[in-house]
Amino acid sequence: MNTVTATWRLTLQVESTDKDNTKALADALTTDEAITWDDGRTSFRFSIEESKAKDLRAMWNTRVRGLIAVDSLLDIISDSKQGEHSSTQTN
Repeated sequence: MNTVTATWRLTLQVESTDKDNTKALADALTTDEAITWDDGRTSFRFSIEESKAKDLRAMWNTRVRGLIAVDSLLDIISDSKQGEHSSTQTN
């Protein structure tokens, strides 16, 4: 009897507003995923592979939530830095 095993895979390519932010997003995945940088190091990609679709979905959700959290933090830091240099800053 032959058994067919399905493998589920998702690949995401990530590029942020600049190289530093893209690197920060990649660093957020360091302990979880092997990433591959493009030649210019302006974007990276990673793949998740699981034998069950529900496991892939769970892994995907975890990785994407982490990226969203880091991206939100980068936005807050960026807004904070812009406020430091704003001519309309109040004390």
